[in-house]
Amino acid sequence: MRKPPTSTALLRYHTALLLRSQRWLPPVLVYAALVAVGAQPGDPVLDSLGYTSAALLPVAAWLTRISATQEPPAARHVTASAAGPGRAHLAALLTASGCAAALGTAGSALVVAMSGWWNTSHEVRIAPLPMVLAALLAVAVCVLLGTAVGALCTWPLLRSPGWSVSLTALLALLAIVTTGSPARETVWALITGSRTGTTPVLLLPLAGAALLAVAAGATVCGVCSRRG
Repeated sequence: MRKPPTSTALLRYHTALLLRSQRWLPPVLVYAALVAVGAQPGDPVLDSLGYTSAALLPVAAWLTRISATQEPPAARHVTASAAGPGRAHLAALLTASGCAAALGTAGSALVVAMSGWWNTSHEVRIAPLPMVLAALLAVAVCVLLGTAVGALCTWPLLRSPGWSVSLTALLALLAIVTTGSPARETVWALITGSRTGTTPVLLLPLAGAALLAVAAGATVCGVCSRRG
């Protein structure tokens, strides 16, 4: 009896599918355009990080939808039979979150490099190590929440592309603007920190985003397993 594919093999498979399909290009270009428009050289770094983090969330949701639906039905059935439907779908979600994390990290590094390391009034210098930590945590929060949104708004829970796209856009917007959302708390903490010159520690929003992402992933992978 053949052994089921390893998790690493599944991740390589989904990553190769995503890269070869070039369906990743539109969300990457949209994110690059948002960063170019919203983060200007010399702007306060924490303000710019807040903006680019908010822009990353819908892009992460978009990449999740792409990764979850990129396999043709016949190939999806083969992968599900070999690895199990839940494991196969989880690999697709992890592929999307990994790509979004890499994109967000690159965008944040660019912002850190070109921004001014000062608070909004240019009176307090922002320390580099806490700033870099805050940037990475902000990326993690928005990637996790964007992945959760994308996972809940596509196959296997939603099959209609129209409903899927509409709900993804709506939930991504709500995740950014709703009070209590980890993404909103992250962006607001960065903006507030820019005003005061204090770099926020975003552990609480990270915990909330991780909890929501795990719950969303468990839900959709469970549905995949039952339908499989």
